[in-house]
Amino acid sequence: MDANQGGPAADVQVTGIAVPVPRPGETWAVGAVVLDADGRAFAQRRSPGRRLLPDCWDLVGGHVEPGETLLAALAREVEEETGRRLRTVRRLIGVSTWEGDDGQGLRHEADFVVDVDGDLARPRLEPGKHTAYGWFGPEDLERLKENRAPGETLVHDVIAAALDLRG
Repeated sequence: MDANQGGPAADVQVTGIAVPVPRPGETWAVGAVVLDADGRAFAQRRSPGRRLLPDCWDLVGGHVEPGETLLAALAREVEEETGRRLRTVRRLIGVSTWEGDDGQGLRHEADFVVDVDGDLARPRLEPGKHTAYGWFGPEDLERLKENRAPGETLVHDVIAAALDLRG
């Protein structure tokens, strides 16, 4: 697995889950759901100028680079977007397939519940990409649908699943 590759994923613990392996030619993205001590999930608002999903709430994560494994991409994205270090991958929430309005085609996305090292009370947002952050519990989930088209509920559904609120 990725832990043997070095880099930010070198010392990440994976707790008994199978990490998907992309097939050649597939486009993949990864998402990380970080939970705080109160069981709330972290999300960040994309900048209004972003081409894909502007001004929407999003998970920490992003695209997997060519030659990069999912775990390595997850560790890189967590560090780039929050300044935190990925410590443990606890659970695979699921794999979804979606297509954005940016012309980049079909994507597969693997979303995970993770633990990170770093101060959860002081997240660092990636400059130019995100404008705000929030912690979302069951009572806040509808906010995750702000500025999304009807039926565009991936972030909402992933966080609900991470909070064990599937339904």
